[in-house]
Amino acid sequence: MIALKITNIKQFMNKFLAGEDFDSFLLEQASISTYNTFTIDGRENREFYTSEEWEDPEIRPYEFTAWKKIRPVCFDLIKGKRTPTAFHFVLHLIPEHMAAILQSEDTAVTTDQVKAFVLNIKYDGTGLTLVTGTAFHTFLMDKTPDGLWDKAIRQFLDQKEIVYDILA
Repeated sequence: MIALKITNIKQFMNKFLAGEDFDSFLLEQASISTYNTFTIDGRENREFYTSEEWEDPEIRPYEFTAWKKIRPVCFDLIKGKRTPTAFHFVLHLIPEHMAAILQSEDTAVTTDQVKAFVLNIKYDGTGLTLVTGTAFHTFLMDKTPDGLWDKAIRQFLDQKEIVYDILA
């Protein structure tokens, strides 16, 4: 787990909300505080779908909603002349990308053991931080996936030209 402070919040928010840079993520949850506090549960709603749609991986491939699908809603809640007082997003990397991260170095941990590579994005009114995390299906002694995810996020931010400082 690492914590990163974003140095150019406006640039980050433009890439996060108006661009496709984070479209390889799913939204677990969001909380956005403006004139109200809006809370979004990113889990797909079973009651919304027919039985056939619910079982169809083309229509509903993941437990959580794709960021690219919910991004416009979040953008509408945040945009405007006034900065939100706070927000917090919990994102999961799309499962298809997990194998590449695990295979980037020598580890015995498989994608069956890793539940999610998580990215927390939090703004508190003064600064924006990103915190990584790894969720496992069961307890593992091997913490290699944590380090691989931390490294992958730093590479991702560097590739997207998002400037950050590592917090101690």
